[in-house]
Amino acid sequence: MPSQKQLKWSQLKVGLTVVFSALLLAVLIILMSGGGMFTSKITIYSYVPDASGLRQGAPVRLSGVDIGNVKGIRVVQGHALNPVEITMKVNEKFHFFLRKDSLTILSTAGVLGESFINIDSSHASGPEAKDGDVLQSKDQPGYDDVIRAANSSLQNMDVLLKRMDRIIAFVESGQGSIGKLIYDPALYNKVNGTVAEFQTLVDDIAKGNGSLGKLIEDDELYNKANATIDKVNQMIDQVNAGNGTVGKLLKDPALYDNANRTVSNIKQLTDDINAGKGAIGKLAKDQEFANKLQNTMDRLNDMVNRLDAGEGSAGRFLRDPALYNNTNKLLTDTQELIKAIRQNPKKYLTIHLKLF
Repeated sequence: MPSQKQLKWSQLKVGLTVVFSALLLAVLIILMSGGGMFTSKITIYSYVPDASGLRQGAPVRLSGVDIGNVKGIRVVQGHALNPVEITMKVNEKFHFFLRKDSLTILSTAGVLGESFINIDSSHASGPEAKDGDVLQSKDQPGYDDVIRAANSSLQNMDVLLKRMDRIIAFVESGQGSIGKLIYDPALYNKVNGTVAEFQTLVDDIAKGNGSLGKLIEDDELYNKANATIDKVNQMIDQVNAGNGTVGKLLKDPALYDNANRTVSNIKQLTDDINAGKGAIGKLAKDQEFANKLQNTMDRLNDMVNRLDAGEGSAGRFLRDPALYNNTNKLLTDTQELIKAIRQNPKKYLTIHLKLF
């Protein structure tokens, strides 16, 4: 039977083993949690409109990496739009990634996972965040928003499926263009007849019947086309050789020389006209001639106006109806006199000789 001393020594060893194991476990927990009480931490705040299931002790992550925990969640006054204050303890060794203009995002690990704070510094350029700073929050659609959007999409899809069912039922009843296209046997018969006629047409063409058949099967058309192409090539060779009217038109330099001389003469004539030479030049450039011409036109215009007004002999001749009536009467009397002379010429053409 063990002595009292041996029992105490055994109990002491068990106690030391338990204490040592507890210390070792605490050290491992501290090391796994990123340093625990032996690391320096800073406190930062953020305000959000809704905690969305965030709990105290939830992880705080920087671009997905754990850097601290949520230490407090409460509703405060003075923030009407974002009444929920979130207090976070983060490891100070990440200070070079934490900026005053970094954004806090309330995220969820998966669809049904726990909520956590994710800090986004990808677009931050301000100074480093200090203890007691407030980081702005960024709205992100939550699970409820996703569910509402999904419900709206499902409702729209349900409406669309109902409409499709109505359209399919309408088509299956043989109504409408598509329904008749699918279920009306008359259309099938017409299509079948058309295909049969087309097959007959193809057979006739293959046998060389008709215009198309001769066009495809008869070698005469090919021979004529080949001969025509040979003639066209011969004509082109003659044109290139400078033969004929078209060939001389393209190859004879005399035509170009004549055209060039004509253009030069026209240019010389234009230059002379612009210089005021010759009758046309004086007509175009002489101001005195232009004044005379304008004066003549003015006088002619004045004369026409006076004639139109009935002034002068010519004006009276044009405008006075008495002159027309007298002239008309004179012509009428003359016609009657000529008619009387023709009827009885002796009365007017008899010559009386009187001798003394």
